[in-house]
Amino acid sequence: MATVLIVGGTSGIGEATARAFAARGDDVVVAGRDRGRLEGALARLGDGIRGEALDAADADAVQAAAERLAPIDVLVLAASGGSGAGPFGELALETLRAGFEGKFWAQLTALQQALPSLAPDAGVVLVSAGSARAALPGTAGLAAINGALEAMVPPLAAELAPRRVNAVSPGVIDTPWWDNQPDEMRAATFDAFANVPAGRIGHPDDVAAAIVALATNGYVTGTVLDCAGGAQLATGPA
Repeated sequence: MATVLIVGGTSGIGEATARAFAARGDDVVVAGRDRGRLEGALARLGDGIRGEALDAADADAVQAAAERLAPIDVLVLAASGGSGAGPFGELALETLRAGFEGKFWAQLTALQQALPSLAPDAGVVLVSAGSARAALPGTAGLAAINGALEAMVPPLAAELAPRRVNAVSPGVIDTPWWDNQPDEMRAATFDAFANVPAGRIGHPDDVAAAIVALATNGYVTGTVLDCAGGAQLATGPA
């Protein structure tokens, strides 16, 4: 039985990942900064899953929680903010900074502070997003945030070995993240990405399965795995 800490585990992908690990019989702890959302997630997840109310960007809080849980076999970094999307010419830089704080800095802070409490062969999985490489108008800010995370995966895997560091890059997934985006953007994006090779937009369980696979495969590290229904494939003429 592995000890699994999911930072950002109170909704969407993080919550689905907690459910997937619990189904394996692992000891799962979900962490989130909003106590109300944490309690709601724990109620939905049911018995056997514990919770930690903490802000991933609070170094002291993460360190203390990690020390209580040590040794941690799997660390999933799913923390994410809702900021950073929009046409570049209209994107307020304060909004982009908030996006970096909510996702990039939160994930890196959590990883750095949890590092001493990780098991020697622990698996770390970051959650980025397909916007890092999709070149879609209106996503330059999101591309910067997620691209920065993905760029760190290979050097972290080399530096932290034999611990393994990977990332899952989700495509368009039907999660509460979209609640922070304009209704028109949500509708247009969902319509467009229903035509990916998989024939639908993604569900949190799709990404959770990819996270579990990376976290538990002892021979995969330094990899960014697309979980986008084929949206990353070139479908035009050669």
